[in-house]
Formats: sequence, C-alpha cells, structure tokens
Amino acid sequence: MPDFVSLGISDLYVNLLKENGIAVPTPIQEQAIPLVMEGKDVIAQAQTGTGKTFAFVLPILEKIDPNADHIQALIVTPTRELALQITSEINRFLEHREDIKVLAVYGGQDVDKQLKKLKRNIQIVVGTPGRLLDHIRRETIDLSSISFLVLDEADQMLHIGFLNEVETIIMETPYERQTLLFSATIPDEIRSLGKRHLREPVNIQVQKTQSPAVTVKQAALYTTDRAKQEELMKLIEEHRPFLAVIFCRTKRRVSKLYEGLRANGYKCDELHGDLSQGKRERVMESFRKAEIQLLIATDVAARGLDVEGVTHVFNYDIPEDAESYIHRIGRTGRAGSEGLAITLYAAKDKDALESIETDLNIKIKKEKSESITDSDDRTSKGTREQRSESRGGKGRREISRDARGEKRGMAGHARPNKEEKHRRPGQSGASEGEQHRRQRQFGAREEGNRNQPGNRFGDDNSRNKGSRQMPEIKTESQGRGRFPKDRRPSSTWEDRSPKEERGSRGSRPLKDERGQRYRQVKRRTPRKRRQAFIKGTAGECTTAFRKYKRHLGYNT
Repeated sequence: MPDFVSLGISDLYVNLLKENGIAVPTPIQEQAIPLVMEGKDVIAQAQTGTGKTFAFVLPILEKIDPNADHIQALIVTPTRELALQITSEINRFLEHREDIKVLAVYGGQDVDKQLKKLKRNIQIVVGTPGRLLDHIRRETIDLSSISFLVLDEADQMLHIGFLNEVETIIMETPYERQTLLFSATIPDEIRSLGKRHLREPVNIQVQKTQSPAVTVKQAALYTTDRAKQEELMKLIEEHRPFLAVIFCRTKRRVSKLYEGLRANGYKCDELHGDLSQGKRERVMESFRKAEIQLLIATDVAARGLDVEGVTHVFNYDIPEDAESYIHRIGRTGRAGSEGLAITLYAAKDKDALESIETDLNIKIKKEKSESITDSDDRTSKGTREQRSESRGGKGRREISRDARGEKRGMAGHARPNKEEKHRRPGQSGASEGEQHRRQRQFGAREEGNRNQPGNRFGDDNSRNKGSRQMPEIKTESQGRGRFPKDRRPSSTWEDRSPKEERGSRGSRPLKDERGQRYRQVKRRTPRKRRQAFIKGTAGECTTAFRKYKRHLGYNT
C-alpha cells in the first residue's frame, strides 16, 4: 500500500499527518492526490468521512506559491460550518508556515473585517456562494488569477439551491484554472455542470454504493411520536454518551426538543439556520470543549460537522433518504473509533426505514419500546377494522334499520331521507323532481302543477291554477324601461315560440331571420364588450351580436 511520500507529499506535511494519527492514505486520497499533482481536472464521488478534504488540501498546499500577491485557490462550500472546518484543517498544516494565509468568507460575519483581511496577502479563500457573490459585486475580491477551484459537497449545493450562484462564481475565474469537484452523489445536474466547466476531467468513484462505517453500531427503537422525548431521555440515561448529536427534521422541532431537554436538566444546545453566526460558533466551541454533551441539530446545519469524541447519534426524526442517514450516523465512529446510532421511529415511519435498509442493503436491529402496547401495534396496521378492534370492538356504531330497511338513529326513530328533510309543509310525499320525472314517463298532468313545460314562457295555459306567467317587459307607454326609447324591444317574450327559436338556456335564439346559426359569442362584461365594439376588435362576434340584437327588434 502506498504512503503519502510516494504520492508526492513533502516530509513537512507527512510529519504533521503522523502527529495527527494519519499514516496511511485513504482510497480517495490514494486516487485523487496524484491526479491533482499532475494538474488534471477531477470529478470525485466520495461520501462523508472518507478523507476527501485532505485529497485536495494537501496537493494545493504543495503547489501554492507563497511569493505571489494574489488569491491562488478558491474552495466553495455549501455551509458556513463546512467552510470553517476546511479552514481549520488547512491551518493545522500551516502551523510552521507563516508565508501562506487562508481566509474563511461566509455570511453572518462582519463584512468590514473580511474586507480588511482581503486587502492582505491571502493565498487561499474558503467561502460560501452567497458571501462570495457579495464580494464579487462589491469588487472586493479578485478571482481572475486563481489556479485552483474546488467545489466541495456539490450535491448539497444543488440541494440548497446554490447551483446558479456557483456558475456565476465560476465565470469570474480564468479558463486555465484547475477544477476539482467533490460530491457524495453525482446527479444529472452536477454531471452537466462538470461537462460545461471542467476540461477532460478524470472520474473517481471510491464506492459504488454507500454504506455506513463498520465501526458504527446501528439500532432502531419503535415508539410513538408522543412518547419520543421520554424515550430519548431514557436512552440518554441508559447509554450515558460522552458527546451526542441529536438530529431533528425541522428547526421548530429542534427548538422544541431543546426546551424540553433543558427543562429536565440536560446540558444541551441547539444548532439550526435561524441562529446568528456568532451564536453558532459559540455553540460549536462549547460542544468541542465538551461543555455541553448533547447537540440538537438539523441536517443542513450539521453538514460537515467534524468533532472528535462523538460517541452517539440519535435520529429523533427519521432521515428523508439513505444519503441523509449516512451523513447523520457518520458524525460518530470516525477515524476507526466505535460509535452507536439509534433511530426513533413511529408507525408512519416504517416504510421510510425499510426504504433506507433496502437502498443501503443493510439490516438494522429493531426493538419495541415498553410504552408500545398491543393495541398501539394493531393500530399501526392502518385499516379501519383493525383500529376498531384495537379499541375493544367499540369502533363505528351499528346503524339499526326498521322493517322497511330505513336507517334509524340512536333512539330508534326513523331517520328522514334528504327529500323528506327538505320537504315543505303541505307538500306531497314525492319531491318536485320526482313528480316531473313521473309526468315525463307517464304523460300525466296534475292540475295546478307549476312544472309543466308549457308554463315556462307563459303560453295560454290559464286552466292550470298554479301556472306562473313571466313578467312582461315594459313598453314605452308603461314608463321608463331598461333600454333607451329607440332600442326597446318591439315585442314581448310571449310572441316567440319557446322551443323552435330559443336555445336550451332560454337566453338567445339559435338561428337568425335567414335560418343561419349564430356563432357562439364569448362572454364578456358589458364594459369590456362596449370597448371591443368601439375599438373594432370584436370581429365576427360583433357581427353575430348585432344580428342577435336586430332579431330581438333593437335598432342597431
């Protein structure tokens, strides 16, 4: 197996690696370092915890020119925490070299302080896309002379939505640069990005499928959402972790769990995107110094979190996918040390847990909480009948029926159906709709029935006692009407046959005086219709409408 010296790393950095307990390169370092030293573009697929940071940091430090007075390397990261972590790793190698300086550029930091530091001789800049774009617009950072561009955690930048910002930053760099792209997964968008901006890149894939570290023991505890906090406290009391990270799905759940654990006397703190940068740095410093034992965080906030001594990881909420699961439990069991990852899941999370096991081709040991009863277990099966049985058989009440099959209520009284419920006093048993259907079927006409078709337009049907005539439109002699004097209709609705000249809606004739069918006129508000007539944009609809008005007797 090759060592770092055979890969081209100088004795200075090899000795520093040995002081930190690193003597043998990892697979990603073994493949990537020689390619970077040769000046080739690289697309490397490697998951978290494989040592990919050293795979690009070591060759960059070897090729940096300390005498140059411009920025030579730019490392773009998705989060502030990852930018600080990479900066810290670089500073570990620069303890004995004062001629190379590195600067972390990220949001939430004082801009004036960053501007003062940028005016100094800085060789390496590590930053997030948002703050880098801010400096580019201010023209306070010059990327036109860089030699190395590193895109770390590219898939996470895509997930957060920084891909457009990353492309804008790339356009500010020279074409002759060397580009290194590192990502846990290579989706189509990242692959397309590499084709556009990398020159004949060499693809490296350490593992075809992701898998958890062998040193991390995995377990899952079946419980309920309501009992999760209590079960978590029992696990903490049972395992007594030295340092533990607790992952929640949202910032709100992080804050809620933090308040609950703090109220029970636990030394804990929260880490999520709503915290200021100063607060986040203080929380991480306290966690590294073991001043707090429990860190409650979201996935994005803990991206790239690398703290020595983390012994336990608790998934308070189940991860969204296998990649998130790998990232979470990768916070423990690092550098060959042992770790324990416990996932709390409820009935609704069973499918998600099985999906993670299938994707990673693993089997997680499962246990059931003592708070889960047999009735709760039956309830999780999901069918209404099983939920009814879990309540002791007292599920949906049986609906009694009388001799005719009518539904009865609790007191045994017959329930009225919908037609009976809305029947008017004195109305016959059959509804109006039912009466009309009977008339159409048997041709019978009841005296006084309002629903006879002939009564709709007021034809001569006065023998029917219940007939209702349509109100006549006022003529000029009857006073002021709806229309101007010269546009009042010359006849009433009674002069026209309802079935031959009127449509199904009863609002317009189907044919004009020449027997031609009208075009369908698009509905418009009166104001819009008048504007269309004035501007002459109504087209054929205007002609059809005028024919319609002429047919009704209006002067057009």
